[in-house]
Amino acid sequence: MLISNGLGTPHDAWPTINRQTETYRVVTWDHRGLGGSDRPSDESRITISDHTDDLFAVMDSYGIDRAVVIGWSAGVNIAFEAALREQRRIAGVLAVGGVPGGTFEALLHPLPRFLRPRAGRVGSHLMRYLGPVLNRLGDVLPGSPEHGFDTRGVATFGLDVIHGQTLVRVLRRFADHDWPWYSRLARAVGDQPPMDLSSIDIPVTYIAGTWDAITSAERMRAASAQTPRSRYVELPATHFVPLQLPNRMSTELSSLVNRCRL
Repeated sequence: MLISNGLGTPHDAWPTINRQTETYRVVTWDHRGLGGSDRPSDESRITISDHTDDLFAVMDSYGIDRAVVIGWSAGVNIAFEAALREQRRIAGVLAVGGVPGGTFEALLHPLPRFLRPRAGRVGSHLMRYLGPVLNRLGDVLPGSPEHGFDTRGVATFGLDVIHGQTLVRVLRRFADHDWPWYSRLARAVGDQPPMDLSSIDIPVTYIAGTWDAITSAERMRAASAQTPRSRYVELPATHFVPLQLPNRMSTELSSLVNRCRL
């Protein structure tokens, strides 16, 4: 299992999968300039293509010829870029709370679609000042593709608190980021255009949160419809579904593995 995580998210966000050492070998990495990774010498090398180079470098370093990739948020972009580049090495993709390109178009879906890219760029810039606060904002802006802002989504707020120890570890790591640098990374990720998914010939499972205001379930459903051999799952959760429903993540991963030619 290769975890292509949310931008700047530590591996702790996947506790149930990490514990299955008798079943899976799990590896991941920190994005450029975040966590334990240095910034690139050329600081413009922060595109999805560059992060995908890192994904394959991690596989090569650990002697992994082929892997199932778990993508979350921005990590979904990287996972699909890898599948398009070297599909032989990607056995399947579990795509959680993210879309293959066009990230800003899927953002804050209660907004009209033409406003979303502009809002994404403004939000990326503001992260350098309000990063930790903005990151949690998605948990308190419940919405749905059909009804816009919807108070029913408030019921999911705090699901991640149930898994308190995991949440504390993730937030502690996240709070330590260099936020001006993080905002540059977020802008580079968001500016990637939507991908052509017609040539993806591997099993894919998309997992969307109904109340996700960061990546709309509507856009994930549309991406699934464009992806051959894909399965779409929508759960009553926010963008932080791996922290809210970790056991369900493990179940969906097991189901995906059974569909893969490993």
